[in-house]
Amino acid sequence: MSIDVPEELAPLGPVDATPPRRPGSLRRTTTIDMTWADGLGTTLTLSGRGRDLQTDLGGDAEVLAEQRVEVLVSPERRVESLVITDVGSGAVEEVPQLVGVSAMGGFRTALGEVAPGVVEAHAPSSLLVDDTPGATLISGFAFSRWKELPLLLEAARAKGQVRRMEGICTGFMPGSSGLAPDGTSRWNHRTRAVRQLAEDADPLAWHEVPEITETAMRRMRRIDVWLEGDVIRIDAMFQDSSTTPDGGREAVHEYTLEAEASVRTLELTRVEPVARVLPYAECPLAVRQVDQLLGVHLRDLRAVVLDRLKGTAGCTHLNDALRALADVPHLVELLQQN
Repeated sequence: MSIDVPEELAPLGPVDATPPRRPGSLRRTTTIDMTWADGLGTTLTLSGRGRDLQTDLGGDAEVLAEQRVEVLVSPERRVESLVITDVGSGAVEEVPQLVGVSAMGGFRTALGEVAPGVVEAHAPSSLLVDDTPGATLISGFAFSRWKELPLLLEAARAKGQVRRMEGICTGFMPGSSGLAPDGTSRWNHRTRAVRQLAEDADPLAWHEVPEITETAMRRMRRIDVWLEGDVIRIDAMFQDSSTTPDGGREAVHEYTLEAEASVRTLELTRVEPVARVLPYAECPLAVRQVDQLLGVHLRDLRAVVLDRLKGTAGCTHLNDALRALADVPHLVELLQQN
């Protein structure tokens, strides 16, 4: 069974630059670097960095918030530690209530129950911590760029880590080209070489991003917000990429996204994601489902996206890009206060 994917939905390819900062805007950038000090099958370190940067009408910039998050994840994918550091004040917050919790399924529920303040702060650290399951999920892709794939899959099968993927998302809908006959992933990803976005000419385009040359994954997010009359304008991007042995980077997921919302009601009035890099031919079909979010209050997106775009109706990674917009009301408040 083949699935028809309209040509106009085909990924456009990775962005090659970061848009200039707009006067009168606020930019949130986050990165999560995923590394293993002792290699495959050992503790995973998620090193998150995030910053809110306001650019005033004259073009001058001010850092309004900057934080770092470190999460250690065991080989069994459980949280070993979670620490949030405020760069400006030096304040350190540990969240011991999450130790032992799965870093994937159930993590966000546990986070909301034991540390609701982390989420409700709508700070860069809130987005970084919320991204723990997604970062943990995609982290292992890095090894496929550095090691022979058959050997990786053999090791994963021996540990019972190869699971049926059919039905979990749009890209793995029944009949997908990404599925093997037994319902597991074929691992025949469509990837693209990408440039280092943090090396843009504008030194303030991104927060400080470390240079990493060993086996590692990186998740990058950018959300630009500005006001035009009674409309909130949003321009965002998201990318998952791996280091490669030749010193470059290779992306497996990338979306750009434009959206609008009402200043008065904070309800979403337009949302247009664009597929840039996706692993399977069927993945871009997920962008057709996002109109289900129109009229939703921005703050409700974290819950509503998971309810309306679950299973084959959504892309796990596009869903997280959409859920990240729940912090936009906070960014608008910062704009209006400054």
